[in-house]
Amino acid sequence: MSQAYEYTIGWICALQDEYMASCRMLDERYDGRGVVDKENDNNTYVFGRIEEHNVVISCLPKGRPGITSAAVVAQNMVRSFPSLRFTLMVGTAGGAPTHERDIRLGDVVVSIPQGRLGGVVQYDFGKRLLGGQFQRIGQLNSPPKLLLGLIQEMQRRYTDPRKPDTIAEHIKRMDDKLEYRRPSEDRLYRADYEHQGGNTCKNCIAGKLEQRPSRVSRRAITVHYGTVGSANSVMKNAKERDQLAHDPELKVLCFEMEAAGLMNTFPSLIIRGIGNYSDSHKNDEWNKYAALAAAAYARELLHVLKPIETMIPSRAGKTKGSA
Repeated sequence: MSQAYEYTIGWICALQDEYMASCRMLDERYDGRGVVDKENDNNTYVFGRIEEHNVVISCLPKGRPGITSAAVVAQNMVRSFPSLRFTLMVGTAGGAPTHERDIRLGDVVVSIPQGRLGGVVQYDFGKRLLGGQFQRIGQLNSPPKLLLGLIQEMQRRYTDPRKPDTIAEHIKRMDDKLEYRRPSEDRLYRADYEHQGGNTCKNCIAGKLEQRPSRVSRRAITVHYGTVGSANSVMKNAKERDQLAHDPELKVLCFEMEAAGLMNTFPSLIIRGIGNYSDSHKNDEWNKYAALAAAAYARELLHVLKPIETMIPSRAGKTKGSA
């Protein structure tokens, strides 16, 4: 693939672990030398194919996470690849479990519209009122109808016990990397219990853990659909997490730092693997597996997407398939 216009799917990651897992989802990698004008685009790309879709993957610059950085990467990508139909933001997030929504480490959250919200809310963007109350302002776009239709089909297939667990097969693409294996311990501490120091929870009291029943599932991952909370700082406060998760309008499922930079830039869908619980106990133990789970879901989404839905015009004026 030597022409920029032949790529129809954009895929963006924020961190190296996410980037590595995402690149493993490609069926084939292409030599992309000369495709992009580096004087006008500072992004670094990996070029390849998933099924019959040509995909271009980019990662935010090292040490430069956040909404603004994500917006710049997306803008560069859209400018360099004029045939893109949509972008996927694929990576990790901190979960916001409630009694109604049993979100656990290794699960996946996908942004879809809820009520007046388009699937992503920038919860730190607004103004402080005289009484001290914070009022959120602004509205972010919804994912495109094409992707929302695909999600309906994904839900149908994944909840049908007669269908094979293809996402589990995608996860096996990283089987040679032991560090991407699913960890065994999933600990959720009570919201009023703070971390006791160190990089692990070995000093934390086991009696402060939330008691949750074992989950029985025939699928490799559990997927939740709803609102992704986005901000310019990491959420590490269990009480604030719970407040936003229980907000009757927001009902935030997870927290991250980039999605708000994409939604009004280009039609996009946010796919996040849950690597922590957005509290003071946050660590990196689950991050690699969470990144892999999100990438596997994104790969399956492109398996469901029919090639005709991303057909691009050829230079002769006729239509050309994406592969």
